[in-house]
Amino acid sequence: MPTSSAPVLFGNSACAGDWLMRRLILTSSSGFGLLGSGLAEFVIHFCYRFAWGQLPSPDELSSYLGTRSEEQRSGDHWSDYARRGPADDEERQDLSLVEFCEAYDTIELWFDPHPNDQLQLVWLLDYFQSHPEIAAKLVFRLVDFDLLGVRAEEFRRLEVFDLSVTEAELNTASRSWQAYCSPTPEACFDLLSSNLSALPLLRPAMVELLEELPSGVTGLGVTEMRILEMLAWGFANTNPLFHLRTIRGTRTFGEWECGYLLDGLAFGRKPAVAGLDEGLRTLLRENLRDRHEAYLRSRLSLTEFGKAVVAHKEDFSRHNPIDRWWGGTHLTNDRLWRWNPALTKPFCRQSERGVP
Repeated sequence: MPTSSAPVLFGNSACAGDWLMRRLILTSSSGFGLLGSGLAEFVIHFCYRFAWGQLPSPDELSSYLGTRSEEQRSGDHWSDYARRGPADDEERQDLSLVEFCEAYDTIELWFDPHPNDQLQLVWLLDYFQSHPEIAAKLVFRLVDFDLLGVRAEEFRRLEVFDLSVTEAELNTASRSWQAYCSPTPEACFDLLSSNLSALPLLRPAMVELLEELPSGVTGLGVTEMRILEMLAWGFANTNPLFHLRTIRGTRTFGEWECGYLLDGLAFGRKPAVAGLDEGLRTLLRENLRDRHEAYLRSRLSLTEFGKAVVAHKEDFSRHNPIDRWWGGTHLTNDRLWRWNPALTKPFCRQSERGVP
């Protein structure tokens, strides 16, 4: 196993005999460029969006990583996102992930700093903790850059720190994943005061996730507030709201998820945003083509209420229904955990509910 914390420059520093080793790469959808990099015989992408929506149940996740069954649909098994490899590997794709991994000498984990990538990383490490024979083969690549911006031919020129996976990494991942799955955010908040150094990119990712809890002042998460602030600055089209991450300053949610947040800001009982195409009220979320066209048609602006929220003079949640998930926490108006940036427990008097 490579030396802990040793930088590896791919293409120039391979040890003699490395070419005989069978390598497998596990990565997120951001690591699609690894497919053509030639760094491993097989690449598996994991596409779960743990940062958005209700988490899959433990049974669903177990089924996803287990042996394929006849009842599973396309996308319900890990092998549905595996990309090319030797013919014998393709024939083994109905196996559980652990059984599939047995044939490899080294299993590399490539997950970048984005919160959803870090959630996928701790989920997989938690899974492998129960399979020590596979965990012993794991190598953690400290990817402190955006994988999505790297072309396949560039991966061999990257200097990437190479960390061994020990009990410290496995234990940190396991308690972090269990905390995120808890029915309240308290365990995740407590993580910030614990030692997370075994996974260096996890703490900032957890802070970014906690910032998406409703603010104690505005009742909105940080991405929702950035969308409103960008509208206040004069951005009127959805493209910059969704894609200019450097201006928006948040990276927890993807394009479509930002769209769902925008829907909530525009179509609530007291809208903060005007001008969003009315067709989006009824379009199914699965209808990506028509939703995309509707977003492009929209010309957005803040309502007077939206301006008051941006000025921290109004609380969005006092006038609009809240019903979304943050990890294992179901956020509703009566159960609204807030981020101040200290964590605040839900508090609701009958006279202050505003929304039944």
